[in-house]
Amino acid sequence: MARRCVVTGKGVLVGRNVSHANNKTKRRFLPNLQPVTLISDALNQRIRLRLSTNGLKTVEHAGGLDAWLAATPDAKLDQETLRLKKRVAKVQARRAAAAA
Repeated sequence: MARRCVVTGKGVLVGRNVSHANNKTKRRFLPNLQPVTLISDALNQRIRLRLSTNGLKTVEHAGGLDAWLAATPDAKLDQETLRLKKRVAKVQARRAAAAA
């Protein structure tokens, strides 16, 4: 599993530790990924994702998982979240047709 946030796209960065003696060693800066369970209102089920804390804030600010998926362009989503977006849109379209 890649260390990448599905919302923000944040991943691992590379840099250097610099000691007091000015010795330089390579290091990795890891994103602050958290395993999160979000509830999809359209699917009535829990969805498990690994999001950065900034990504979780973005989803909550958009109004939840379904609202964030609807507002995000397809080009910015990876394959897994794109499949989830299509499932949510299909269920929402079915409910809208039944209500009309």
